[in-house]
Amino acid sequence: MTPAVELRQLRFGYRPGTPVLQVDSLVVPAGESVFLHGPSGSGKTTLLGIIAGVLKADRGEALVLGNDLTRLGGSDRDHLRGERLGYIFQMFNLIPYLSAFDNITLPCRMNSRRMKRLDGSLDVETRALARTLEIESLLGARPGELSVGQQQRVAAARALLGRPDLVVADEPTSALDADRREAFLGLLFESCREAGATLLFVSHDRSLESRFDRALSLPDVNRAPVAA
Repeated sequence: MTPAVELRQLRFGYRPGTPVLQVDSLVVPAGESVFLHGPSGSGKTTLLGIIAGVLKADRGEALVLGNDLTRLGGSDRDHLRGERLGYIFQMFNLIPYLSAFDNITLPCRMNSRRMKRLDGSLDVETRALARTLEIESLLGARPGELSVGQQQRVAAARALLGRPDLVVADEPTSALDADRREAFLGLLFESCREAGATLLFVSHDRSLESRFDRALSLPDVNRAPVAA
C-alpha cells in the first residue's frame, strides 16, 4: 500500500541560508495515527504546512497521498488539499465575513468530489458534526463573535466534514477545556477510523500521545537547528 506521507531529502527555509527543515526520510503508512511533538521552533507547523501543500519545499520530495507536492503548482496543491485533506490550522484561518456554517461547509461546496463523500445532505451532516462539538447553536455566528475555543471547534468541523483521507491537526485542543478536549478527540479518532484516514497530530500535551499508533519527536528526524 502506498504510504499516506513519504518525505525524502526534504529541505525548506523561509530565508536563504537559514534551514528550517532538513528531513532525509519520513514515512507515515496509510491509516496510521501519529502524535508529533518537539520544542517550539523545531519546525512542527512548517512540516505540517508542507504536507498540506500550503508551503512548497525547496528541495527533495514530499509524497502525499501518492502526489509529489514539490512537482505541483499552487492551484493543484490547493485542489488536492480541498478534495482529500482536512487541515486544522493552529491559527484556525476562518474567513471572518462568513458564518460558522459557511466556514465549515466551504471545502465541500468548493470541491464536488469532497461533497460526494458525505453520507447525507450537507446541512444534515454539518449540523450533526456541530452538535457533537457543541457549536450547533453558533452556526449563524461569524468568527469574531465566537470565543477562541468555539473558533477552534469550527475549524475542526471544517477539517473533518467530507471524510478526508488525511487529517493534519496543529495544536487542535489547545483552547479546549478537559471535557471538550475528550469529546473532540473521540470524534477525531472515530471520524478517521470510519474514513480509513491517516492522522498527523501536533501537540505540546504529551499526556495525549499514548492514544496514537506512534509518537514522533521532530528533532529525531529534522536535522535543521532549532530556532532560538
